[in-house]
Order: sequence, then structure tokens, then C-alpha cells
Amino acid sequence: MSAVPSPPVRRIVTGHDASGRAIIRSDDLLPVEPIPSGDAAFSLVWTTATVPADNNDETDGRTRDAGLTLHQGSVIRIVDMVPGGVSPFHRSSSIDYGIVLSGAVELELDDGAVTTARAGDIIVQRGTIHLWRNPSPTETCRIVFVLIEAAPVTVDGAPLPDVMP
Repeated sequence: MSAVPSPPVRRIVTGHDASGRAIIRSDDLLPVEPIPSGDAAFSLVWTTATVPADNNDETDGRTRDAGLTLHQGSVIRIVDMVPGGVSPFHRSSSIDYGIVLSGAVELELDDGAVTTARAGDIIVQRGTIHLWRNPSPTETCRIVFVLIEAAPVTVDGAPLPDVMP
């Protein structure tokens, strides 16, 4: 699998001036860069250090080390899955909103269930073990993921552990 260079993502960030009037803080193009496994490319768009977020925090949310999810915070990123790309199975203590912008992606759960989502579909991922697969042999799938920390799912009184690749 080799990734075709992904188009950049335009990010527009608002804020306030000293008198409290709304302003555009930044308007820039963000690169979408291949991850080491080569099956996808990521662009971190923004993070918050806490939930609820603090709109008084002037930190550029892109500068925080987010990992897959940001402990106690939130993350929004673009993921371009290359044709045939497959993620490992994983689970995090978060609620994730996946919005398919283009292409198609298969969501596979640990029980073997597979569901296909296409452009315009939205996936609400609630702390389950899952993987993502791009079933197309030719088309990249672009997805927006918003991840917000959540309490882990509890089964028989014990929290389910995070499973990271």
C-alpha cells in the first residue's frame, strides 16, 4: 500500500480581540501526513486539554501531543485511509464521532460484525474494540474524527481496558 499525497486541510480558527470582538485568529492549510504503518495519513486539526473546553486557553490546539486520544480532553483530526488500508483492532475510553467525507470505510467489531459507511455517513463509536478498513482498491477514504474522553465501559463492575495498537 502506498499513499497518494493527501490534499491539505484548511483550518480557520476564531477568537477575540482585547475588546471582546470576534476575530479570525488563523486561516491556514494543514498537511495530512502518512503515519508510520503507511495505511493512513493524519492531520491533527485541534485539541482541548479539558472537557468542558476552556475558550480562554489561547494555546494553538494543534501543538498538544494528542496520541490517539487526549486524556481528559478532546481531539479532532482528519484521517485519509489509503486504498486497502486496515487499522489494528483498538479501544479507547472515549466517545468518537466519525464523519465520512469521501470514499467508504468498513467498521469491524471484535465479534466479526462489519458495517460499511460512505460519504455523508456518521459513526458514533462508544468505547468498543474495533478496526477500520478501506475496502476500495483505488479510492482514498477521508474521515473526520472527533474524540472526546469518556468514562470506560464497565462490565460486571470492572472497566474495560483501553487497547492500543
